[in-house]
Amino acid sequence: MSGHTEIATLGGGCFWCLEPIFAGLKGVQKVESGYSGGAVKNPAYREVCEGTTGHAEVVQVTFDATIISYKEILEIFFTFHDPTTLNRQGADSGTQYRSVIFYHTPEQQAVAEEVVQEINAAGIWDAPVVTELAPFSAFYRAEDYHQDYYSRNGSQPYCQMVIAPKVKKFRASYSAKLKA
Repeated sequence: MSGHTEIATLGGGCFWCLEPIFAGLKGVQKVESGYSGGAVKNPAYREVCEGTTGHAEVVQVTFDATIISYKEILEIFFTFHDPTTLNRQGADSGTQYRSVIFYHTPEQQAVAEEVVQEINAAGIWDAPVVTELAPFSAFYRAEDYHQDYYSRNGSQPYCQMVIAPKVKKFRASYSAKLKA
């Protein structure tokens, strides 16, 4: 990896929806789906879905900050999920679907706080942002079948009805930031 590598750990509902967004960006080197923010070590998907582990479904985005900044990553993150609904994204509800930023450094915390303030001040949403900002502690990679889910299962109904419209909107809105 070249440049200045950073990691962003973000939860905004189902990780299947976030992964294809970030994977398509210039400067993003790797995106992994997983779990963060809970008390159980090495949780399984079924446990996380029960809502008893405290974990959120997250994507861990490894990126070259000389190509795309952490602030840009967060601005895109806030465009592709609803940060005003507590523990809910669309039909998915529970703490595992919460909007959350797990910051890795004090600098990331400051940028996240700044972006949230900017979004609230701009009145982009009809309600205030409720995204949790928390220090990163651990990331547990989700089971293999969750990785690259959309690219491997794009014809499934959930992918067609929920993920595909987000990916289409993303590609139209951020075409200059897409990988070739």
